Amino acid sequence: MAREKVAKKISRTLARANSAVNIKTAATLLATSTLISGLLGFYRDRLLNSMYLDTYKVGIDAYTVSFTIPDFMYFILVSGALSVTFIPVFNQRFLNGNKESAWQLSSSVLNFLALATFFASILIIIFAPLLVQYVVGPGLDETGQHLATAMMRVIAVNPMIFAVATVLSSMQQAVGRFVFFALSPALYNIGIIFGALVLTNGINIGGWQIFEGGIMGVALGVVLGAILQLIVSSMGLAGLDFKYEFKVFWKNLGFRRVLKLLPARSADQGLDYVSSLVDTNLASRMAEGTVRSYNQAMTLHQMPINLIGIAISTAAFPQMTERISQGRPDLFAKELRTVLRVIIWLALPVAVIFFSARRYIVSVIVKDGNELIASLLAVLSIVILVRSIFYLASRSFYAQQDTKTPLVISFVTIAIAVTCAIVFTQVLGMGAEGLALAQMIWAILEVSILFILMQARIKGLFTVDFWSAVFRMIISAIIVGVLAYVLANLLDLSFDDQTLMTVVPKLLVITIVSLAVYLLLSKIFRLDEVNPVVNFLKRILFGRFKYDK
Repeated sequence: MAREKVAKKISRTLARANSAVNIKTAATLLATSTLISGLLGFYRDRLLNSMYLDTYKVGIDAYTVSFTIPDFMYFILVSGALSVTFIPVFNQRFLNGNKESAWQLSSSVLNFLALATFFASILIIIFAPLLVQYVVGPGLDETGQHLATAMMRVIAVNPMIFAVATVLSSMQQAVGRFVFFALSPALYNIGIIFGALVLTNGINIGGWQIFEGGIMGVALGVVLGAILQLIVSSMGLAGLDFKYEFKVFWKNLGFRRVLKLLPARSADQGLDYVSSLVDTNLASRMAEGTVRSYNQAMTLHQMPINLIGIAISTAAFPQMTERISQGRPDLFAKELRTVLRVIIWLALPVAVIFFSARRYIVSVIVKDGNELIASLLAVLSIVILVRSIFYLASRSFYAQQDTKTPLVISFVTIAIAVTCAIVFTQVLGMGAEGLALAQMIWAILEVSILFILMQARIKGLFTVDFWSAVFRMIISAIIVGVLAYVLANLLDLSFDDQTLMTVVPKLLVITIVSLAVYLLLSKIFRLDEVNPVVNFLKRILFGRFKYDK
């Protein structure tokens, strides 16, 4: 009885903690979580780079290569493919009170994807040597290929773990519950950090050497992080009254609908990730350490994309689907414009600061800096803005349960991107910078085509007021970019002075001053997006004093 009371009390506590929230709160939760996870990611990368980038380039390249195929299988089978196909269908049932059908749908999707990813993991384990040698790491030496194969086999279990965790978190997203979903990414990084700090030293029990350690300990930390993510996602079920059944309900109409939508979105995700496979393949043919350097530049540019584009579009997606379900394309268009303006307003200053202060940013994750990563980040800074917009652009189609249009666009643009990457690196000899340039071309093309088609579908989507606001944002960002560049040069980041204690304060000065000026310019240019930020700052600084719009 005592155990039952404790269990019920814990369940009630978890349910209260994971109550439904509105879009603004959800976006704040996700952005905060992404920021924390990103900071942990910075520490993770700095830790691994200090341990291996200069002293064991073959090992760190092999570690980076080992992720590509397991991540590819997760992205193509689950990831965004699930969230944008499952959530709209689940919403239709759950919000209409048909919970039995919603739970059958959830159980079916969970069991189906767990089984699919289980077989995918088995295939990765079996064919890992061939995948490394011919697909993702042909340029690694024999030692690097053997190490990448061993680590890939360890990480191969992740797609199945992530598949179950993603279904559970998607259910929570669908009903506006984001707390435990927001906690998951940070725990994944904590697992990797634990692997780097502890498991690399080996495991001894009673004088017996159970595990020798080394960089393989980091791979074990990756799996530990995935398990922690699954545990937290499971905790988020409290209060949902989810009735799981170990069965696939093939006759469930919702499940059939998801299966119908899933292939197009999965193919779209797979096509997007083809670029990563090609880039890793090409980078492995360059100098040792290039695979890791390119990966680090991509990781750095992805952080603000996650923080702004993915967090905000993920929070807005359920309401966008609800507008379509209500048969209100006018409200859908208004919602899309509003969220798009917020994303552009936030992403523009971040992109220009990343460009101007790129050497400072790189020095946060690589002691004494890295010129190659800084050079790559200069190109990828432009991608920050475009990719932040992309996630909302693609979800505007998914909200209408249209997964085929983004797929066709991805197919065309990825073909162009891959061609550019091969020509730039293998024909023109541009090195890793050619890979970054191909990424930029791809992002611009994909977003442009998506919005051109959406504008044709919803007449009057982009109003004169919208374009006027974007123009004022661009002017503000240009001014801030010049300011950030001047500050970066005045503070003078010398390469014999790049400890965190010297780099971070200078980076904070550049960031804070630049953003403060951006807020001031936004106020001068009468951009509505600045008002909530000003109100928030006023409340912090002056208590009850409120800013009147």
